[in-house]
Amino acid sequence: MKARVTVTLKSGVLDPQGKAIEGGLAALGFAGVDSVRQGKVFDLEISGRSADAARADLAAMCEKLLANTVIENYDIEIL
Repeated sequence: MKARVTVTLKSGVLDPQGKAIEGGLAALGFAGVDSVRQGKVFDLEISGRSADAARADLAAMCEKLLANTVIENYDIEIL
């Protein structure tokens, strides 16, 4: 089974990389971009699990390694 975990900064947390991307887009002539927030995506293949068990394992992975839950949110999608 395939899964995708998307990790993004919580609102209110400063995002200097997003600001740099925003400035780069403006410098390249892309007008109308008011804000950029960056994140990360993990695509995983998990074997031998039900969707519910996989989701529980993925949540544990996020809590322990994939996301810094103090400043980041995560979303789990079973594909």
